Amino acid sequence: MRQAIESFATALLTALGGAANTAAAYRRDLCDFRAFLLRRFPALSTEGGEVDLARIEPGHARAYLADLLRRASRATAQRRLAAIKAFFRHLEAVEGLPNPAVALKTPKAERRLPRVPAEREVLTLIEADAEKQAPLALRDRAIVELLYSSGLRVSELAALNWQEIDARVGVVMVRSAKGNKDRVVPVGEPALAALRNWRAAAPAPVAPDGPVFVSRRGRRLTARSVEKLFERRAVRAGLEASVNPHALRHSFATHLLERGADLRSIQQMLGHASLSSTQRYTHVTVKHLREAYARAHPRA
Repeated sequence: MRQAIESFATALLTALGGAANTAAAYRRDLCDFRAFLLRRFPALSTEGGEVDLARIEPGHARAYLADLLRRASRATAQRRLAAIKAFFRHLEAVEGLPNPAVALKTPKAERRLPRVPAEREVLTLIEADAEKQAPLALRDRAIVELLYSSGLRVSELAALNWQEIDARVGVVMVRSAKGNKDRVVPVGEPALAALRNWRAAAPAPVAPDGPVFVSRRGRRLTARSVEKLFERRAVRAGLEASVNPHALRHSFATHLLERGADLRSIQQMLGHASLSSTQRYTHVTVKHLREAYARAHPRA
């Protein structure tokens, strides 16, 4: 089974056109499944101590899913089940093996409410270290301003190049890290001003096709570097650790919705494939909807 997992991960990177992160995640998920089978069902093992793929039955896959739901979140269970189903579809197509996971139902997602930093919290985060004019302080402010102004994913921000920002029009071209279509997102003047200040102070020469956000040594920042930057900045600003790059994306969508933007426009700016992904932000605006209803409805 281990060899089959590696072959499948390679297929994701080549013939199936998967992203490197997806292939790595699927490999980890399938290795967890393999470890469970070896531990719980030793009869599936070959003489060499490997799982015999031909012996895996639907009951084994169901037992793994049940075990997973006891020890992990539903989101984790959904992702691992997706990996298992894709793996066995691949084996079915390539080797003709029966698919023991074909009838497994994906567990329903948990409806968790996102933590949405209020406008005052976002302003506090932006203004942290406002008195500092060192290059990296200007860079960090530009990062926070741009994330809040555009709702970018942190991976999209890290991948951004200068030529993808049109300051004259006030937009940024986003190359989606999730494989969706590229999109154009408006950027506010405060964020554009912060970007200009950072570009003027950048420690390395700025090339049009070069990265927008770089380290002290001029290397492109990774998504994890941006997340760690946020952690430090939130602590200095006296905010909760939950005020992170993804929370700022929630704030972007929620504050737009509260101020009258329509869901379709927000969907496009966020790069969501379906409107249902955007609709989860509506729950945080119930107070505003109630206020509007009370003001406008003749029988309120």
